[in-house]
Amino acid sequence: MRSRTHRTEGGGHPPATRAGRGPGRGIVRRTLATATAVGMLAVLAACGDDDSDSSGSTPPAAPTSAAPGLEVPEDFQDGLTVATDASYAPNEFFDEDGETIIGMDIDLINALGEVLGVEVTVENAGFDEILPGLASGKYDVGMSSFTDTKEREEVVDFVTYFEAGTSFFTSAADPVDITGLDDLCGLSVAVEIGTTQSDDARAQDAKCREEGKPGVTVQDYPDQNAANLAVTSGRAQLSMADSPVADYQVELSNGELVSVGEPYGTAPYGIAVPKDSGLADPMLGALETIMENGTYAEILEKWGVSAGAIDSPVINGAID
Repeated sequence: MRSRTHRTEGGGHPPATRAGRGPGRGIVRRTLATATAVGMLAVLAACGDDDSDSSGSTPPAAPTSAAPGLEVPEDFQDGLTVATDASYAPNEFFDEDGETIIGMDIDLINALGEVLGVEVTVENAGFDEILPGLASGKYDVGMSSFTDTKEREEVVDFVTYFEAGTSFFTSAADPVDITGLDDLCGLSVAVEIGTTQSDDARAQDAKCREEGKPGVTVQDYPDQNAANLAVTSGRAQLSMADSPVADYQVELSNGELVSVGEPYGTAPYGIAVPKDSGLADPMLGALETIMENGTYAEILEKWGVSAGAIDSPVINGAID
């Protein structure tokens, strides 16, 4: 998964939640107030399809003193530059002003920055650019619904903080009927480049061809908004995204998109930091702090994704 759910009413204040589908268990989704229809127009028109060079940023959190024992290494004490791909509501996305980045991940990293006593500045970036940007020193943290995988752990360190699976959605006007990955043979699938969904679709393409079946036509797009548009415009038959994201896009679509199949592949999200930078330990401690004081649960409830909560975060907790 990107592994790695749009606009909220009233400057980012989310509406009420309700039970919905999720990664192997019920995922909580937000009911829509009328004003959220504005957000879906942006999704379907790919208006949120901001070029990675056009970045919005959240107002930096005011630095405070670090909680005892949670001081970050000296290289990071002047502040943390946090990269996110702001096309993945409700986890990270642009608010209705088109400039401010909001979402579950943004609230979490700001809360962690307060505990760590450092200023946090969030920048929009292409998803597939974030991990290389950590390795090169361009960014200090990647907070963008990254699935913690063994392969990614070779490049960065992760602090796990959430769990999600992958779900499918299709056009209501011309739907396809699938159960899971094995049913993708012969279909066209829109995915965000660099995600585990892209990897999974390609792996399924190879499997289909080995079995003598038509392959999967995998269409890579720069962000999830563009993948959504490919489905609603008929260029692709379905899309795959993290379950909270897929559920949220379906909910916002005013009936243009429908969920299909069964979620699969529940796995941990991780906060990405440069490999062996010394930042993972204080980040883990800060996360444990906001879990203990209730801030973590409040943020997940605010964004309607409480079903993905975990209670035992770890460093580099990939399951495959």
